[in-house]
Amino acid sequence: MATHPNLDPELRAGLGQIMLPDTGGLSGESLPGHRAQINAMLAAAPPPETDVTIEDRHVPGPEGAPDVRVRIYRPAGTETDRPGLYWIHGGGMIVGVPEMDDAMVIEYAEQLGVVIVSVDYRLAPEHPHPAPVEDCYAGLLWTAKNAGELGLDPTRLAVGGASAGGGLAAATVLLARDRGGPDVSFQLLVCPMLDDRNITPSSHEFAEAVMWDRAANLFGWTALLGDRVGGDDVSPYAAPARATDLAGLPPSFIDVGELEVFRDECIEYARRLVQAGVSTEFHLYPGAFHGFDGLVPDTELSRRARANRLAGLKRAFRV
Repeated sequence: MATHPNLDPELRAGLGQIMLPDTGGLSGESLPGHRAQINAMLAAAPPPETDVTIEDRHVPGPEGAPDVRVRIYRPAGTETDRPGLYWIHGGGMIVGVPEMDDAMVIEYAEQLGVVIVSVDYRLAPEHPHPAPVEDCYAGLLWTAKNAGELGLDPTRLAVGGASAGGGLAAATVLLARDRGGPDVSFQLLVCPMLDDRNITPSSHEFAEAVMWDRAANLFGWTALLGDRVGGDDVSPYAAPARATDLAGLPPSFIDVGELEVFRDECIEYARRLVQAGVSTEFHLYPGAFHGFDGLVPDTELSRRARANRLAGLKRAFRV
């Protein structure tokens, strides 16, 4: 995959200087090892230097389910009525914790003066659908209800996420629309995981990929949905590409790399949002693989991707 003719030259050079996370050979037996690897990497990383205050709190989960941990990031200063971003981490539905995204969301807090609430949802396969998205929705309900205490403006509350978190963000926003709230002002969907069917050209094209190939994607979706994966009775709150009506959703931002499994489902979701009357910004990054800007951050393409997301949030928050 690192020799793909369309791979961005700067990204190709950067790949030769890093150790990639191992997502090959995912299975039920190997999953604990993958999770342990992520936890070890996080434990070894130095804490970011920042004036942003970080607080972990447990808040009410879905009815009959355990409380949900949220990680709250507050910018320095005493201002109130700040914009709010409800963030959902990635990890293919099967791995990940909010701490993975500390550096990125701290940058949002510092650059935009935004209060961020990041949710630690339950993971598949131990907790299949609907547990992950219901955790995400419960955390969003708590965030909106406690906007005053958090110092955020409930009329400027966005929902965002990356990869599986992007898919869960899209699903959470669908739930908010269909359940009558909370009001969401914007959705930021970074290379989102949207379609369990795995039938697009890009889902077949990337049987080999720098990150998150077809086999890994099939494993993630199967962990979430079991034998329902790809069938006729999958909920749009599990796989947002299944939604038949996208009208009434908030203004949206979607981006994706050219060289990744999710490319075509993201293109299609952006097209359908626009045709449903939803104001939508879309970016397809040429020569980019899944998670490129996090793995190889010091390239022109990676810097541009991060700047475009910040600009989209700034415009949405009117700051």
